[in-house]
Amino acid sequence: MAVRGAIASGVALLAAATIAVGCSSSEPADSGQPDTVRLAVTDLQGLEELQREFGAFKSEFEKATGLKVEFFAVNDRTAAAAALQADRVDVVFTGPAEYVVIHEKTGAEPIVAIERDGYRSCIYTSADSGKTSLDQLRGTKIAMSDVGSTSGHLGPSQMLVDAGLNPQTDVTVLTVGDTVHEAPKRGDVAAVGIGCHDYRVLAEGPMLPPDLLMGRVGLPDQTVSTIQNAFKENFDVLLAAMLEGKDNAKYENAKLVDGVKDSDYDLVRSMYQAIGVNDFTEFVGN
Repeated sequence: MAVRGAIASGVALLAAATIAVGCSSSEPADSGQPDTVRLAVTDLQGLEELQREFGAFKSEFEKATGLKVEFFAVNDRTAAAAALQADRVDVVFTGPAEYVVIHEKTGAEPIVAIERDGYRSCIYTSADSGKTSLDQLRGTKIAMSDVGSTSGHLGPSQMLVDAGLNPQTDVTVLTVGDTVHEAPKRGDVAAVGIGCHDYRVLAEGPMLPPDLLMGRVGLPDQTVSTIQNAFKENFDVLLAAMLEGKDNAKYENAKLVDGVKDSDYDLVRSMYQAIGVNDFTEFVGN
């Protein structure tokens, strides 16, 4: 989610199955608002997984908005961006790192955002390492998770920059995916940058930007307002429905972020720059 709007980090949720071209033509003449919203979720693959994780949310969302939801399954964040560019989806639920690139590529804007409880990066080491601060990591190896992950790569890299270390030259960053927590146990690295666990925490980063629902360019203002109002008035119900999906446990105790805007993700742009990325039009990693 590597979100980390419908929910700014989130709720991002939905995906819409392939739709006939004429689907968007069924718009009420008095409002210009379509009666169907096509939704995609960037971190879920396949329509079956999408329905399993967001089926309950879809039902409550339709009740709250009066709009019909059509899931559009995408294989990855690149496919979600392409679908937005081709006007095949209306709303994408995604994380902060993905949002920055999708926004740059498509112009899609935040609608609503969801802030995960405790969503931040930490850099930690083993209890017997003898290290007590980030500056002691200079010249060492640091394990992180997936390239481009908001909490497991970009966030820790920004923390190093904030501590006066260049993550490209002052340390060696190893992105090792799901084995990240095994690295310090093996003695392969001096520290790990990801989430907080039962190790000696050297530093804890700020709250990361929220996951979010982002809307395509040209999405009617009334549709945007309808979705925003539905989340404001029914967030507890919508969140409970989201949590029926097994993979959505990360949204336990999440909060709705009011008035989310593009500049709220400048922190993520700074994180990309921390790893040497200044072109926000392409995803890093897979």
